[in-house]
Amino acid sequence: MKPLETVHWGILGCGAVCERKSGPPMYRLDHSQLVAVMRRDEARAADFARRHGVARYYTDAAELIADPGVDIVYVATPPASHRELAIRVMEAGKPVYVEKPMAMDYAECREMIAAAEHCGVPLYVAYYRRALPYFLKIKELIDQGRIGTPQRVEVRYLRPAGPEDRDPEHLPWRLRREVGGDGYFYDMAPHTLDILDFLLGEISAAEGTKSNLGGLYEVADTVSALLQFRSGARGTGLWSFVSRPDEQEDSVLIAGTRGSVRFATFAFPPIELQTPDGTERFEIAPPEHIQGPLIRTIVDELRGVGHCPSTGRSAARTSRVIDQIMK
Repeated sequence: MKPLETVHWGILGCGAVCERKSGPPMYRLDHSQLVAVMRRDEARAADFARRHGVARYYTDAAELIADPGVDIVYVATPPASHRELAIRVMEAGKPVYVEKPMAMDYAECREMIAAAEHCGVPLYVAYYRRALPYFLKIKELIDQGRIGTPQRVEVRYLRPAGPEDRDPEHLPWRLRREVGGDGYFYDMAPHTLDILDFLLGEISAAEGTKSNLGGLYEVADTVSALLQFRSGARGTGLWSFVSRPDEQEDSVLIAGTRGSVRFATFAFPPIELQTPDGTERFEIAPPEHIQGPLIRTIVDELRGVGHCPSTGRSAARTSRVIDQIMK
């Protein structure tokens, strides 16, 4: 693609995730403008456009994709529509930025990658932790050899069910298999699995078990996993979405031959580095708009002055691991 001077964004599905996480950076960053949004509910599309100063809004995805003023399209819809919409965008000759998880399964991811290669346009995925200072610091510590050679990973994510999970007639889309996959695991765990890929390299094999222990809905509410990294490191993971309130946990431990580093995926407690020299803690707060740093890398790459660390190929690896765990 020819480098752009200013990147003009369009959004398909301007819902809650776009309010603070992703929408504002698209018009607040230098060399970046949000020029069009789409939502099937016209009143909500118009309201989003008004509040965020967006010039045009649509209720039809095809119209936004065809808008000649849109350079790149952000697909911010639930996962069931990612493959179809992303391919339509790329077939229109435009780069696409897709929410995570990249698609409903690895097979769909491969179709999207093939479309990007055939159309000659970039495919980016919203695994934004790859660009956050918090996780870049963890990668720096590991790459500097502060914990030695990584050998072991332990992931624990426990949280209680929310009120919305107890209303079978009005379940969130994340708990509807046909829209969001097999429960909250599909929405939450990919962030952790992807950042582990970023920090330690490819997860070459995985296996797992899934259960419904709470009986609140049909999809899985508890998942455990075994992970094998290509580097030789091994990992375990436990995700529970029906835990007691007093046992909530969000933790990742990476242990090596010389020490360990502990952090969280979703909260931002101090990073804790333990070595024979003692314990060090690093406090790094998240940015106001959590997707801003990754969106910055996309804008820079499209301008020919940078590189985005979250691509279709890297994101597809995470979807492959999810498939292996949940089969």
